Amino acid sequence: MSNQLDYEINKELGECYLFMGDYDKAEEYYRKAANSSTQSDAPYLGLATVAVQRAELDKALVLYQKAASVEETDKALCGIGLIHMEQGQHQEAFDNFARALNKNAENIVALNCLVREAYQLGCVENVLPYLEDTLNTGVEAEAVRVTLAGCLIYLGRGEEARTHLEAVLGANPANNSAKELFDTMAA
Repeated sequence: MSNQLDYEINKELGECYLFMGDYDKAEEYYRKAANSSTQSDAPYLGLATVAVQRAELDKALVLYQKAASVEETDKALCGIGLIHMEQGQHQEAFDNFARALNKNAENIVALNCLVREAYQLGCVENVLPYLEDTLNTGVEAEAVRVTLAGCLIYLGRGEEARTHLEAVLGANPANNSAKELFDTMAA
């Protein structure tokens, strides 16, 4: 139990110092937490965040991968995707964002990045099931529906896009993104 208590205290201290921007202290406590518990990905996610803040992307990638090897969560996979995206490795980024969304359809960061990478790779059609899955969860439904409509317009599926935009504007006539897409379709 003492080991678990040490882990919890060190992890919390790491999070506090990270929040305050003291990366050296955050790293110190996350390392202690990692040494106290080999069954949690949280310290490695924290260490990866510290590495990202220091612009040490290769180190961050290794730490996100370590976190994923402990427990393959959507957060770890999304982190791996973000590093690949930043490094211009678009297919690897896309694949990791997709895996993250397969674990948690409500991961909006992964979803937005997946859409960006799909446009980059020319495979927008492939993101439609992910957008629909997230839409079905109800999380950020309005924004997801507008993004889905934008993808459908891009793919030449205007009538389907119109249905989504009308749903958004029916619920929120002030949604500027939906208005702009609707106006673009009309033009």
